[in-house]
Amino acid sequence: MPLPFLTADRTFDATADDAALPYDDHDQWRRPYRPGPWRVGAAAILLLLAAFVLLAAMVIVFAGAFSGAMACLAVAGAAIGGALRLLRMGVWVSRHGLRRVGFLTTSTVPWGQVASVRTVQQPVRWLGLPRTVQGQALLLVRRGRNEPLPLLTDHNADFLGRLEGFDRATDMVEAWTSEYGSA
Repeated sequence: MPLPFLTADRTFDATADDAALPYDDHDQWRRPYRPGPWRVGAAAILLLLAAFVLLAAMVIVFAGAFSGAMACLAVAGAAIGGALRLLRMGVWVSRHGLRRVGFLTTSTVPWGQVASVRTVQQPVRWLGLPRTVQGQALLLVRRGRNEPLPLLTDHNADFLGRLEGFDRATDMVEAWTSEYGSA
């Protein structure tokens, strides 16, 4: 059974025509990197919590309190939805543009509005918390706007402790930008 989420870091032939972009279908939205261990671990804990809440809902149903079981089902559904959304967070690219998926919001920037994507040294948020540390960030500069939009940092849930993964991800996003950003 093919696992398409594992193809982000696959090796590819450097002599191929699409060597910088190793995807077959450039019209589909793709994350050019794998989700990090912190993000996957947090989602796994949420799913484990949801499993316990579903087990509690089953016990409550057998006890005959259906309103309590419905409340447990709602909590479990929210935990499962949160875990799935947490796994979906990140930067996605396609032929149509660059998409930044957050926990509650998603913003898409067409390639025609992208002025540049660059990596800079600056204070970044540690795991998305208010605490900042010195690190690297991949910034998106849009045409007609002065303030850059941070896409990735080396201290977020995908790349904390994985500097080489951050470098590969920024290289891939920059390759997509050089391929489609000038269009």
